[in-house]
Amino acid sequence: QVQLAESGGGLAQAGGSLRLSCAASGIIFGINTMSWYRQAPGSQRELVAAITRAGTTTYADSVKGRFTISRDNPNKTMTLQMNSLKPEDTAVYYCNADINGPVTPGRFRNYWGQGTQVTVSS
Repeated sequence: QVQLAESGGGLAQAGGSLRLSCAASGIIFGINTMSWYRQAPGSQRELVAAITRAGTTTYADSVKGRFTISRDNPNKTMTLQMNSLKPEDTAVYYCNADINGPVTPGRFRNYWGQGTQVTVSS
């Protein structure tokens, strides 16, 4: 069964840094775009950053210049380096990926991780 697992969340002070990781496991034939989303209390889930299999990246305007997304294709992992953190970055961060697995062989299905809490204090 394909699963995504996040790690690395926690508490940081404003101006500090955290590094989130996401690992895909299970029988996986291929992974296309991998993304980080976040959801703050009372808000909709929003895209933070995305990276294609070729390494093309996209960032939300609110995190440009502060966050860096990267991935390791052979190891099926993705990271989000978050610097210059602000209290408004506080949210649950979710890993998301389009994965070709045995459930839908030949087609990519969208998967979500369970989420990891990031709290930034002022």
